[in-house]
Amino acid sequence: MSTPPRARSTPTSKRTPAPFDATAAPSPNGSATRRREDTEHPGWDALKRERANLEACVRCGLCLPACPTYRIGALEEESPRGRIAVALALLDGHIELTPDVVEHQMSCLLCEGCTAVCPAGVEMEHIAVAMREVLAEEHARPWRPSVAARAMRVLGDRPRLERRVRWLGRAQRAGLTNLGEAIGALSKFGMSAASLPRVPEEFLTVDGSGWRPATGPVRGRVELFVGCLMSTLLAPLDVATGELLAAAGYEVVVTTGQTCCGALSAHEGDTTTARELGARNLKAFAGLDTPIVLNSAGCGAFLKEYPHHIGPGSAPLAGRVVDVAELLVDVDLDLSGPPPPGPVAYHDACHARLAQGIIEAPRALLRRIPGIELVELADPTICCGSAGVYNILKPETADELGRRRARSVRDVQARTVVTANPGCLMQVRSHLARDRGDPVAVRHLVEVLRAACPTPVERVSAEVLREPDHRP
Repeated sequence: MSTPPRARSTPTSKRTPAPFDATAAPSPNGSATRRREDTEHPGWDALKRERANLEACVRCGLCLPACPTYRIGALEEESPRGRIAVALALLDGHIELTPDVVEHQMSCLLCEGCTAVCPAGVEMEHIAVAMREVLAEEHARPWRPSVAARAMRVLGDRPRLERRVRWLGRAQRAGLTNLGEAIGALSKFGMSAASLPRVPEEFLTVDGSGWRPATGPVRGRVELFVGCLMSTLLAPLDVATGELLAAAGYEVVVTTGQTCCGALSAHEGDTTTARELGARNLKAFAGLDTPIVLNSAGCGAFLKEYPHHIGPGSAPLAGRVVDVAELLVDVDLDLSGPPPPGPVAYHDACHARLAQGIIEAPRALLRRIPGIELVELADPTICCGSAGVYNILKPETADELGRRRARSVRDVQARTVVTANPGCLMQVRSHLARDRGDPVAVRHLVEVLRAACPTPVERVSAEVLREPDHRP
């Protein structure tokens, strides 16, 4: 299945940017230094491969208002073009890898706001991932990113992941998360008890089972990418997604052998783990041409970028990836059920709107619900501050962005916020819970659509899905 192109400007003609001005950023000793290409340093290989991408920046400044960190402090070093200039200076040996350089490079949210508006076609996420791989190799990161990188390795180990999430569930039921918030332990990691979803009793097993329409013909078959945290911590949302697809007429298979997409690992500079996870997904989904449907904007954006991050051999898999809203918007789906409490604000996840260009599809689906009152938020292209584990690594910046998003929700007097990414779900929920205003429900798109869809579906085993479907 084809997917829409990424939402970004395309230059009519490719301009050759001027080389980096060494006089603007001299080396510490004032003498000429050797280019990184002329030295042996294995940790810099990824950044070297991004040289053409880095040099495409013409420093026009269009990225500045699109960058959340620049919007907060108006610092050039906290802007995309500032980070690019520093990366080039590092690559050319004009500056050293200082704590200040690390701080500003790690403060990028990888939201793709700059990429979406860049007239020169700079791919900022590719640069940021390469830069973080350098920082990981240099062991130059502070403790928070290092701890996060180690924690990310749990995501691809299903037994360990389930144990950790079950432990969180026991802590919730014992009231320990509320205690952690009371003593300030959760706030140190940019979290609150309200931001954590209630851990379900059952997780979604990756065993080849799935769902199918209860009556009528089958429209086609799709495979559900269930992810890591989505199928454990947020398993009811994966179930709702499977049921919604079945209600739309699809036979849904939870493909055996799939694992975490690898986005969180790559974004912390652990590209080795990301490639290992990608290889496992390539093996799991190999040999088929059915659409791979998912409900997490971050996972979807990364899977579509597999050819860059994992290797060109993953292009067939990337071409099959489709967001659930992209698929359902062209289907005659019964959404005659009751609407959520309104007004209803749709919050665009960065990796849906900016990285994948998914803007109208979720809104069109919501408008099919009779009686819904849909309102628009201010600054829909500015990140809410979640950005994977950013709210843990950079809690002060994430907190400011979260407050701004909560304020925009209050400004339109929304009673329900709908989004399509798990990180956004928890971040926006957390910051709205801190307000003293009327309670605002924050729900995932598939959760709202499933509640409005009265069509029955059936859950079936892997054995049944392997049988031919003889129904009319």
